[in-house]
Amino acid sequence: MNRALAIIERDLRKFFRSPTLLIVTLVLPLVQLVVLGNAFGGNIRNVKLGVVTLDRGPETVPLLRKLDAIAANARTFVPIAYSGQGRAMAALKAGRLGAVLIIPPHYSRNLLLKLNPRVGLIVDNTDRSLSGAVEAAFNNIAQQMNQPFQPARVADLEPPYVRIATVELYPYIPYMQYLLPGSVTLALFVTAMIGGGIVFIDDKSRGLHEGYLVTPITKFELVSGFVASGVVKAIASGLTVLILGGIISGIQDLFNPLRLLFLLLMTVVGALALISMMFLLMARVSDPLVPRAIFGVLNTLLFFPSGAVYPIEGFPPWMRVLARVDPFTYAVHGYRALLLKQVALAPIGRDLLVLCVTTALMLAGASWAFKRSL
Repeated sequence: MNRALAIIERDLRKFFRSPTLLIVTLVLPLVQLVVLGNAFGGNIRNVKLGVVTLDRGPETVPLLRKLDAIAANARTFVPIAYSGQGRAMAALKAGRLGAVLIIPPHYSRNLLLKLNPRVGLIVDNTDRSLSGAVEAAFNNIAQQMNQPFQPARVADLEPPYVRIATVELYPYIPYMQYLLPGSVTLALFVTAMIGGGIVFIDDKSRGLHEGYLVTPITKFELVSGFVASGVVKAIASGLTVLILGGIISGIQDLFNPLRLLFLLLMTVVGALALISMMFLLMARVSDPLVPRAIFGVLNTLLFFPSGAVYPIEGFPPWMRVLARVDPFTYAVHGYRALLLKQVALAPIGRDLLVLCVTTALMLAGASWAFKRSL
């Protein structure tokens, strides 16, 4: 019995002497609870709405005031004035806007003549939750504007004076296609976690790492070699999930050569960012239990705030800040633009730039943190 107690004592001492494991087991589950609790079902807010006003009549003013009222109270969207329809549509296709409202010419005249004018609402339907929230807000506006003109008796009801004509910018997108960008990014992350974390720490625990330390290779060369090896594995994993997932979910024109080239570029850049980030996190870790313990928590902290499952506009403010510094966010946005919107390279330029900067910073940090000693 005493020998068994000695084993128990040793194991407990080892556990409580590892602050990383204590944080993972005691604190991070609470962080996971907070993140997951705020990542689903929040009210969509601050969607950027492009407003193109082609009518300067008096009846346009009440409509614009209602937009400002929603922006100030419910905050479903933030109106942004555009001088032309072409510029607004270009911003919508590039992902800078969530919807575009077009007030047509002669809107005021047709409204005063009871000719049932239509206001055009063009939504980015690649995100159903976001577009649905915007449509619901405008249906409410139309109902409020038409209410004073409705007679008391149902038999005498006339068609509404103002109608919202909603146009979806893209063909119908099933939810499986919506999830595909997040699934591809998750495949890159899993490979980064295994190839850039678990295997590296296991090599250190088995003593294989000592062989590198007796060579004249520099720390940067060591880290670069590890990262490059992990990137090759991540690219293979990501492209496999991308192609098979695209076929299963029914992505149209998936094998367009130019499109595949852009997808390959996004995969390479995303893999570099995630692998280098993982090496920075693991540069000073020696306990093989740590990467296994934080795998699920890192998945929660990076995957769900990225907008892969629910739009970022539904997050609380503090979680939106987390999304802005999360490399997952830019990988998911880039894949979504390429797979669902079939855009060119320019709309994903910011995503590529952020991921490249992330890679450079993470590689520099990992090289600095890496120790050429046991």
